Amino acid sequence: MGLNPRFHKEAEEINIVLFSAICYNTHMADIAQQIKDIEDVLKKTPHHKATNGFIGGMRAKIARLKDKEVEVSSQGKGGGGGGYAVKKQGDATIVLIGPPSAGKSTLINLLTNAESKVAAYAFTTVSVIPGMLKYRDGYIQILDVPGLIEGASIGKGRGREVLSVARGADLLVIMTDPERLKFFDQILLELEKAGIRINKKRPDVRVEKEIAGGLTVVSNIKQDYDLNDIKGIAQEFGIKNGKIILKEKVTIDQIIDSFSERIVYKNAIFVVNKADTHEGHRYEDLIYISADKEQGIEELKEIIWQNLKLVTVYLVEKSDKPNTENPVIMKENDTLTDVARSIGSEFLESTNLAKIWGNGSKFDGQEMPLSTKVQNGMQVRFI
Repeated sequence: MGLNPRFHKEAEEINIVLFSAICYNTHMADIAQQIKDIEDVLKKTPHHKATNGFIGGMRAKIARLKDKEVEVSSQGKGGGGGGYAVKKQGDATIVLIGPPSAGKSTLINLLTNAESKVAAYAFTTVSVIPGMLKYRDGYIQILDVPGLIEGASIGKGRGREVLSVARGADLLVIMTDPERLKFFDQILLELEKAGIRINKKRPDVRVEKEIAGGLTVVSNIKQDYDLNDIKGIAQEFGIKNGKIILKEKVTIDQIIDSFSERIVYKNAIFVVNKADTHEGHRYEDLIYISADKEQGIEELKEIIWQNLKLVTVYLVEKSDKPNTENPVIMKENDTLTDVARSIGSEFLESTNLAKIWGNGSKFDGQEMPLSTKVQNGMQVRFI
């Protein structure tokens, strides 16, 4: 659909500015400058139905440049220094994130055997400090990272290194103190800018790529934009042939996120430390603790466990009676196939059934296929 005639001159001027900016930056500036130039163009672009496709395409260009920025950074342009390459260990990994001197180091020392420096001034932690929390039958790796500050998403305070650690976490524990509750919003903004979506569901957008034939966009749900606008966005991400299926109502930004390699979705809990120093209003969606006074720590452990969605399955040897002596920690939606795979690929190939006792069974020793979902407390003997 063409632009309304009164918008032709407007769109032409926008395209000239954009072309000049991108050509200039190809020779003269870095990726960050290219992003800024496109953002400046978008600020001058009127928002109405006729420009929706153009605006979506420009947002897609920004997302692609940010993908490129991450790619370049991962090729050795990091901030240097040790402590940021931490091998994931245990049954799950959580990362403590917060402003400097929020008490993260005190908390990790309390929860684990880590040795993170504790002091009453900012930036005590200058590298990633790993520790291991033993809870129930599981081992949870906890990483204490340097305090996150404003501008972290563009590298301030070694923010990019810190955020790269956060991207690999199974759960984020975002922590501050009663005097700095506004830091929650600041940290969420930095995470959002870095492509880390917090407590959000991945949009249900399916892409079925083909070798040829062009692009089609299908949606059984009425969207708030012309479906043809999606084609330009997809092509910006190198999707030129195939079918794009929108399985739910999604925004343009959500569609861009679904195409971007940079976007990750992480669950997080929000903790207020030093709660013993403040008697004001308490918000229901926040978790209040005092690491110094060891208050609320056991409750925090249980909340962490529940949010990691871990379940304990007990393996039973062929010659043994059902028991709880050999625990294996799995994820909530795992199946018996995943349990068998955790033992070894050869073992998985040698079995196709299991007997189960306890949770998930209708009777003791029930034979079940490996497609059966695990449940907490389930006892399993592979046959």
